[in-house]
Amino acid sequence: MPEKNNLKQIHKFLQESDIKFVRFVWCDNANVIRGKAVHTKMLSHYFEHGVGISAGQQGVPVMYDAIVPKSDLGPVGEIRLVADWSTLKALPYAPGHARVMGNMLLNGSAWDLCPRNFLKRMITAAKSQGFEVRAAFENEFYLLRQTPEGITPADSTLFASTQAMDINNEVINEIADALIAQGIPVEQYYPESGPGQHEISMRYTNAMLAAEWQIAFRETVKAIAYRHNLTASFLPKIFADAAGNGCHIHFSLWRDKKNLLPDPQGACGLSPVALQFIAGILHHLPALMALTTPSTNSYRRILPHSWSGAFKCWGLDNREASVRVPSDPSLGCPSHLELKTVDASANPYLALGAIIAAGLDGVQRDLAPGNPVNQDPGCLTIEERASNQIERLPDNLGQAIAHLQQNDTLLTALNPQLAKAFLAVRQAEWQAMKDWELNTEVSKLLEKY
Repeated sequence: MPEKNNLKQIHKFLQESDIKFVRFVWCDNANVIRGKAVHTKMLSHYFEHGVGISAGQQGVPVMYDAIVPKSDLGPVGEIRLVADWSTLKALPYAPGHARVMGNMLLNGSAWDLCPRNFLKRMITAAKSQGFEVRAAFENEFYLLRQTPEGITPADSTLFASTQAMDINNEVINEIADALIAQGIPVEQYYPESGPGQHEISMRYTNAMLAAEWQIAFRETVKAIAYRHNLTASFLPKIFADAAGNGCHIHFSLWRDKKNLLPDPQGACGLSPVALQFIAGILHHLPALMALTTPSTNSYRRILPHSWSGAFKCWGLDNREASVRVPSDPSLGCPSHLELKTVDASANPYLALGAIIAAGLDGVQRDLAPGNPVNQDPGCLTIEERASNQIERLPDNLGQAIAHLQQNDTLLTALNPQLAKAFLAVRQAEWQAMKDWELNTEVSKLLEKY
């Protein structure tokens, strides 16, 4: 890999890799991954100052390419999407193309509405408190066939079925190879509960790289599925009677190469700072969901008894809790936390940055998460849940938006400009799609996510 910002070395890398186009990539407020490609022979003209994009791009929803009202954005204004050359990767699924992640700059400085810059700011905020955040995104996705009668799953098997592994062996192996070729470590793979549903997990890394890998993961899975005449979709709920697609975020806090979460004397084997961080996430989760589960379709998945994190609670190895604490037999104490109330319709920079902001608020205010829950919260009576401070989380996007509009901590973390544009996009999507039937949502969103 060439040194960052060394044009000569980058040209050499691109030439040796037979690259013709470099895609400058960004992820917008609707979590649509977009890019502009520059031919390598013209790269010197765009190397330092990037490619131009309309400022209005951050006010575009998932339904159409037009700016939504009340975003404070319009047709006037130009942003430079400037490459972070340390992210340059040849694309094994698109011969002759490479990808580089872009920072949005206005007049040479970080633009207030740049999602990547938001995550950078939250990483810096964590560092100011002595924390390094490490994270991993854990994706579920469907492999589907397009037929004249509609979409059908690529297989009709059960959870962890070895038959599903055999049926999809070629495409899964190619996805894994392509991820590894991009420097993304593949940790586990298994077929999930839904017909044609699969999960491939990536190893944890620093927070920024985790978000970059999430974008690369989505791009890679969808592109390779297409090469096998399949459609891959991360849409949270595709089939009414089958499992939904989550995208759980695993994370931990470190200082001086030491994991700060384990504590044999603490509740569930967790340190005080881990419990404070959990408490911050739970406290802000109803508002946080506008960023971690930001589509109307998301809420079709978040249901009791479906392992989707429908209740505001936490617990050791409890897959119904929104925050699961996975046990770690190698340490004897948990080594990381998992937020289950997340899906891949979320912009990874915004979702992970907001999780950090919420958790840090819990640490700063010394919040307590309440008692861990060791059973399915959906099986408790309303009175039992109330006495244990267990709440049902928002069951539609409109409710999550309303919570975010009243949440000063998250709005301040985002900053006024980004918060306004983000909420305008969410509100436009909610108003447009809140009355849609599932089949309409799926037809419009299947290939967007």
